[in-house]
Amino acid sequence: MYSIIRDELIKTSDVIVVKVGTNVITCSNGHLNDLRIERLTADIVSMFRKNNRVILVTSGAVGAGMGSLNLAKRPVEIAELQAVAAIGQGKLIETYERFMSQHNVTTAQVLLTADDFDDRKRYLNVRNTILALLNFGALPIINENDTVSVSRLHATFGDNDRLASLVANLFEMPLLILLTDVDGLYDRDPVDPQARLIPIVEQWTPDLMKMVAEKRSKLSKGGMSSKLKAAKIITESGGNVIIANGDQPETLRMIFDSCEVGTLFITQDNHVSARKRWLGFAVRSEGRIVIDDGAVKAVQKNGKSLLPIGIVAVDGMFDRGGLVSLVDRSGNEIARGLTNYNKQDIAKIQGKKTSEIRQILGQSLYTEAVHRDNMQLVD
Repeated sequence: MYSIIRDELIKTSDVIVVKVGTNVITCSNGHLNDLRIERLTADIVSMFRKNNRVILVTSGAVGAGMGSLNLAKRPVEIAELQAVAAIGQGKLIETYERFMSQHNVTTAQVLLTADDFDDRKRYLNVRNTILALLNFGALPIINENDTVSVSRLHATFGDNDRLASLVANLFEMPLLILLTDVDGLYDRDPVDPQARLIPIVEQWTPDLMKMVAEKRSKLSKGGMSSKLKAAKIITESGGNVIIANGDQPETLRMIFDSCEVGTLFITQDNHVSARKRWLGFAVRSEGRIVIDDGAVKAVQKNGKSLLPIGIVAVDGMFDRGGLVSLVDRSGNEIARGLTNYNKQDIAKIQGKKTSEIRQILGQSLYTEAVHRDNMQLVD
């Protein structure tokens, strides 16, 4: 029933990003599963030959390091995590390269941190580098640089599902394939005999998150909730997502053959510019501006800028030009944008008319606190 839709998505996507979870490519003891990686590699190469724009985002560095060191539990101390990731990363990329070389495919290792997506110039450099690799006919293999980023926990992606969504969001019409150890999204806990796999999600609703039954392991730090968040990011900005079971040896090949496996999340038909995709989904917020109901309607429904009179409260520390979240009185984020004033000035002019800005601040550089052109809705 949905095979025609899947076939069209594969044909029209400008890039296919395949994300492989730790549990998919490792054994229960943490060692890499060479047979599984060999099969995945063969399927990826098959699509790479047809599309030539395939990117692999892989977890597994810490898990592979644990296997090499015969560790039974994931380390907690940052220095130990860094060391284990450093050991595992080399083993992980070597394994992929070994199997890719059997198909005469050149691979390129790309290690990223959250900071690479926060800074606009670095964000564009990441995109340009990946595009150049694809143009050279190389297959990018991307992972979070745990050896560096875990030293500042707030700068990590939290899991590679978000990393995969940020990589996919570098492109206008991506197809993101998230391979995990469950068949897809169920309408309830999969252990329930009455649970039913949802084959397609055409419209995002808050009820989707209520269906999540988390399953975490000692090797990985992601879960179904992180995959749904990744799906939300992509479908809101023009892409499509498939969540499927990477434990099944034929899953990726079946997806590439447009078979109905896993759960397909359809784009919301939004065309979002590259700059606004960066504003809305890549860069991290430096603070929050709470706005009243009238401002929520003006921003969310009428496409207006945020004026000072609609601001109720402000928190965080940010300078002029900083990225801030616009939230309603209940704390729900509705948009993100670059502020025209720093935190101190916003606090002074909140709730005031634009005609009062000059008298309060001594000058009136802008009538808007956040201009519509520098804003992206996120819900």
